[in-house]
Amino acid sequence: MGKIRTVLIKKISKELIEKYPNIFTSDFDTNKELLNKYAEIDSKHLRNRIAGYIVNLFKLRERIESI
Repeated sequence: MGKIRTVLIKKISKELIEKYPNIFTSDFDTNKELLNKYAEIDSKHLRNRIAGYIVNLFKLRERIESI
């Protein structure tokens, strides 16, 4: 428990990574600022959840590539 993310967060995160593949990184603070620039997200809480999930996806991708 604790790492449950809604379908909305997963969908938005994956769409942004597909649309801007070279923009986002595995750094949370950088992704927060980039989300302000590339997406209109009204809620700070939602922005942080999306930025965190993007970091999670990048770390997962790095682990898979290192195998």
